[in-house]
Amino acid sequence: MASGNTYFEDMRTKPEVIDPPQNEDMLEISEHVNDPSQNAIKPNVTVASSVRELLECPVCLNAMYPPIYQCSNGHTLCSGCKPRVHNRCPTCRHELGNIRCLALEKVAASLELPCRYQSFGCVGIYPYYNKLKHESQCVFRPYNCPYAGSECTVIGDIPYLVAHLKDDHKVDMHNGSTFNHRYVKSNPHEVENATWMLTVFSCFGQYFCLHFEAFQLGMAPVYIAFLRFMGDDNEAKNYNYSLEVGTNGRKMVWQGVPRSIRDSHRKVRDSFDGLVIQRNMALFFSGGDRKELKLRVTGRIWKEQ
Repeated sequence: MASGNTYFEDMRTKPEVIDPPQNEDMLEISEHVNDPSQNAIKPNVTVASSVRELLECPVCLNAMYPPIYQCSNGHTLCSGCKPRVHNRCPTCRHELGNIRCLALEKVAASLELPCRYQSFGCVGIYPYYNKLKHESQCVFRPYNCPYAGSECTVIGDIPYLVAHLKDDHKVDMHNGSTFNHRYVKSNPHEVENATWMLTVFSCFGQYFCLHFEAFQLGMAPVYIAFLRFMGDDNEAKNYNYSLEVGTNGRKMVWQGVPRSIRDSHRKVRDSFDGLVIQRNMALFFSGGDRKELKLRVTGRIWKEQ
């Protein structure tokens, strides 16, 4: 976690691994690639840089899509930025009006461009007006760093993020599909919002992130543990996981499907999609004088057949 975030500053406690999990057999999975029959690079496709520059909005610098507006001097800008400039051309300051640049819109319709995620492996070439829709769903689009509580802005593919989590965030990395962790806090009554160190598990040829944190639910503090899958949602649905906490013959059990890291950890947490434990119950499971949090969370991950 970033040291500048006092919201989480004193909660860097690493979970204690009680029983090291056994290594699981690694299963081979097929590489996910685009269908070459649909998105193969077309020969002799070139786009003049000058034309692409013409399609760049001078205000937001993004590609322009219909309706594209122009002033009386021919300067253009996108429809999203038109209200922001108060009907004044940002280039010559003349009044804009509602003049459409139909010629530029037709030029754009004739273009075919590579996906913006070409450097991540996408080989497709797409019509200009279909490019945005493809990019919003492209299987090669990078993932955000799944580390919780640090506002990390790093993006990349899964191998890159795994190395980033290990080297930059110093997260615990474990092989195996079973785990037994203990989360400790000396004075849980002071905890309003906190997060513990992320743990990453490698099994079945995939990576999973185990989160554990405390937050306010109304006036009552609660704890939540949940698992996220380092990949897309359609792959995450192939797996299940269970979490269990308990003592003295009593236990709470959660079973579910891991959420993709396409969903932020805050989105998963706020949807309560995990093992949710009220503070009084958490202290009961901690045993002793109920003044110290000592939760033992066990769990396992398995692949649906």
